[in-house]
Amino acid sequence: SRRLSAFCICSGYSRLIDGWCVAGTDRQMTSQKFRVLVVDDERLIADTLALIVSYSGHEALAVYSGREAIEKAVGFNPQILISDVLMPGFDGIELAKHFVTNHQHCRVLLISGHAERTRITHSLTSQGNSVQFLPKPILPQTVLAFIAACRNAK
Repeated sequence: SRRLSAFCICSGYSRLIDGWCVAGTDRQMTSQKFRVLVVDDERLIADTLALIVSYSGHEALAVYSGREAIEKAVGFNPQILISDVLMPGFDGIELAKHFVTNHQHCRVLLISGHAERTRITHSLTSQGNSVQFLPKPILPQTVLAFIAACRNAK
């Protein structure tokens, strides 16, 4: 098994946390490889999440705005969207609504360290169970558990 340092994904920075281990065979054991689109206007967070998802055996693409996510989704055809809520212009809630309507096969995970939970919860109840919310900071294990749950739901 290979030992890695984990990233705690927080608003504005990534912090190393020791103790996160990924077995060297985890990539081969991934029975279903997902295409995961990661969206955050904080490039470090988007890139770090995409790296974690890629290392776990999935295909990940990091983008840095809601508009860019919509453009890239056409060719990338993601099965999972992981998006920050608060972004300039097209925010994560609007992006989730777009994906629920236009990419109905895609599961959505919204993350935020700043958003008002009531607003998010109200918006999500109208989107059904294809959209979920987690507060930042978010651990890699939590993101990977969401992806695993998507695999088990298929």
